[in-house]
Amino acid sequence: MPLPVLICDDSAMARKVMARSLPGDWDIDVSFACDGREAISAIEAGRADLLFLDLNMPVMDGYEVLQTIRQRDLPTMAIVVSGDVQQAAYDQVMALGALDFIKKPANSTKIADILQRYGIVEKPQPPSERIVDSVADTPTLAVALQDLMQEVVNIAMGEAGASLSKLLNTFVKLPVPKVMSCRYDELHRHIAAANYTTLSGVTEGFIGNNITGEAILLIDEQSFGRLFKLFDYDQRLRKVSDLEVLVDLSSVITGACLQSIGTQLDLQLSYSAPVMLGRQQNASELLNNANKAQQVLAIEVNYAIPDQSIDCDLLIVFTEQSIAELEDRAGCHQ
Repeated sequence: MPLPVLICDDSAMARKVMARSLPGDWDIDVSFACDGREAISAIEAGRADLLFLDLNMPVMDGYEVLQTIRQRDLPTMAIVVSGDVQQAAYDQVMALGALDFIKKPANSTKIADILQRYGIVEKPQPPSERIVDSVADTPTLAVALQDLMQEVVNIAMGEAGASLSKLLNTFVKLPVPKVMSCRYDELHRHIAAANYTTLSGVTEGFIGNNITGEAILLIDEQSFGRLFKLFDYDQRLRKVSDLEVLVDLSSVITGACLQSIGTQLDLQLSYSAPVMLGRQQNASELLNNANKAQQVLAIEVNYAIPDQSIDCDLLIVFTEQSIAELEDRAGCHQ
């Protein structure tokens, strides 16, 4: 009798990659869920003896799924597959009963090793298109540009979050990346930072392989003050400027995020020096770009440090001229 296997991820691309990474000649019945609530329903319906679970999802995230499985004593084995590589995230999911943890993107060798270690598969075979072809959700999936970029940034923000967590010795809460296609002069209306009247911002340009854009870091005034204390600058040695605080934060978050994006999309990116956009302005004023009317592809990541009530917005903005190149690269991931 086929083993019921459930892949739960809000990204169609991630579900496809995961399905293609499963061992070949494995007698399984694969189904999919786009969020934690769907996953719980599938488990209760007997469609998930084994669950591959993402952490950062809308509606109900992976942590909540693991908590629900434990509270209701649901019959499934959960393997977390996530881009959030913070040690605190690993410790938390293992404490909640996860069988193991796989870093995104899914790796067929790692999956096979885990399945064999726990006796789920005796002798894993290389991935087979037979499994993929038998899954209705997978073979005809057209991985759209926005879905590709959401998953790419999901992995990238995990790397950046881990760097920030290690530097500040605290847990960083990661969101589902928000992908937007709009005119630059409309961008400020769609981001979380639009709710704040006093923001500080710094921007860093990038270019490479026909791709150009900028990474913009925005932080509200209250979070800025708390962040200053968290970095623990020694004012007795020298006066620390506002720009230095923002540049230090940007170097950790933006640098790690752009490096991961470049690696995943095979881009050789060069970066400009960070430039202060302004202090104590609103989002519209800070994003007052000369190329207002151009169409851009933007991805928003809202990092949060719950213990310190700190929030900051990272915007990765690709220019209109870059979109065609990104679409070509998205096609390579079909």
